[in-house]
Amino acid sequence: MTTMPAGQDPVPSDRAGQPTGPAAANARDLARKRLEARRGLTAHVVSYVVINAFLIGVWALTGRGYFWPIWVIAGWGVGLVLNAWDVLWRKPITEADIEAEMRKGPPQD
Repeated sequence: MTTMPAGQDPVPSDRAGQPTGPAAANARDLARKRLEARRGLTAHVVSYVVINAFLIGVWALTGRGYFWPIWVIAGWGVGLVLNAWDVLWRKPITEADIEAEMRKGPPQD
């Protein structure tokens, strides 16, 4: 029998050592959400590049005056950067985060 630190329950696992049961289902759901978010970001980047290239082409074919596509490029670029931050760099909420927030007590009005 394996000795576990106080307060920890052993995670059920199969013969290959992979977790099974509710913990594995939750981990699988989280992994799937991360993959879907990354694919969504990829689609966002591709559409950003294709549509803005089209707008630059329209600008170039219509006289190359004032570079109006910059407004779309800049505005959409801000949204793209925020999406990338959310998908690639933002940490998920952990049980430790939840417990720390609960220790603060109820919100003060």
